Amino acid sequence: MSIFNKFKKIAGPEGKPKTTSKSVVKEKKAEAVEPAEVKPEKRTGATSTGTKAKTSDTAWRILKNPRVSEKSALLTEANQYVFNVFPKANKIEIKRAVEKLYNVTVERVRVINIPPKKRRLGRTEGFRKGLKTGYRKAIVALQKGQTIDIMPH
Repeated sequence: MSIFNKFKKIAGPEGKPKTTSKSVVKEKKAEAVEPAEVKPEKRTGATSTGTKAKTSDTAWRILKNPRVSEKSALLTEANQYVFNVFPKANKIEIKRAVEKLYNVTVERVRVINIPPKKRRLGRTEGFRKGLKTGYRKAIVALQKGQTIDIMPH
């Protein structure tokens, strides 16, 4: 039973149990640290509240980038803007993301799915990575008098 005796405190010449230096240090630390009054820390900076912060945090998950083409340039004259969006984004999410990101009010959102082009290689036909992939775009109509500066000068 010498294994278990290792862990027992052995009495010194004075009759008191012998304590190790580690336990003495722990006792001193416990005595030195007294519970002080804990004051709640004040948070500074911007705090997020409600759905507005959630929408701004998720705008990058919905809108990929504005689509720049001749057709989209013509649509800007009619106060409509074209964006590439992720495939799972719906009209409501697109509307909220554009309103939050550009600080405008959106009247209407139209969504178009462009399918990928099929390509042939010998007898097999199918979709190949890197060639004419499909995408989803959204045409967003704004209220009169509001604009989005897509290409800053």
